[in-house]
Amino acid sequence: MPEQQRERAQAQAQAQADGQGQGRPRAPWAAEAGVFLAVALVAAGACGALQPATGIPPEVVQLTQLGPAVAVAAVALLWPGRIRHRLAGTLPARERVGAAAERRAALLLTPVLITALCVGGGLLTSGSLPVTAPRAFTHPVPLVVAAQFLGACAEEIGWRCHLQPLLRTRFGPVTASALVGVVWGLWHVPVFAQEPAFAAGFLLATTAMSVVLGLALEGVRSNRLLLAGSFHTLINLGMLYVTDETAAATAPMLILGAASLAAALAWIATARRAPHATPDKIIVTTAPGAR
Repeated sequence: MPEQQRERAQAQAQAQADGQGQGRPRAPWAAEAGVFLAVALVAAGACGALQPATGIPPEVVQLTQLGPAVAVAAVALLWPGRIRHRLAGTLPARERVGAAAERRAALLLTPVLITALCVGGGLLTSGSLPVTAPRAFTHPVPLVVAAQFLGACAEEIGWRCHLQPLLRTRFGPVTASALVGVVWGLWHVPVFAQEPAFAAGFLLATTAMSVVLGLALEGVRSNRLLLAGSFHTLINLGMLYVTDETAAATAPMLILGAASLAAALAWIATARRAPHATPDKIIVTTAPGAR
């Protein structure tokens, strides 16, 4: 306990030094969030416009996924001290093994559960499952998996490694995660060119999956990017190869939303029964009291 208190005090002192050094006041959290979201949207649009010229097929990787990573870089240029603390725990580091390890395993199993629920829902509603054979794409599976993972990490360094910790300093884990999920869904602008039921299913899926990620990463102090990127990749691969959510069909997207909601409710129920976790460095160094 003394060690945790010491770490907390050091983190708070560092946060104050970063924000108040050289007579400069700390920027409001809303400004940081606003800059991040604006740059993420513009950068994603620019990258998407460039994709046809690159010849990279969307099933391999969508260049729009680079938008959040570019936005994190923009925030880092404006508020380097804040971004350093915000991204604490993003990369691998030495960490005690405990309940966080169980959440990590459960997190990586959740996309498998969601995909399985989508398979069951598809079979019940249509009587068939449109599985895509790997040879249907001209690129080898290892390349697709690697590209999907890199694209997912480019998104997750923004959503779960930056925006989630930022909102977590103002809201509880479920509320912060749900807000990130809504923003994450709205950021996929082309989705809303589809019919309203499709867009609603997609927004439900992103919000529910964000709640799963937020609860799973609560108190996890290392490998956050690897974990979030792996979850995201498994979901994308399931949508690409196993189910039909990428075909812009309404029924499969509604099933994905329902399956994701079921997974999120299970995580919420588990979190309510779990003991309160010790606040991690991300929350301590960016909490209002540290300003």
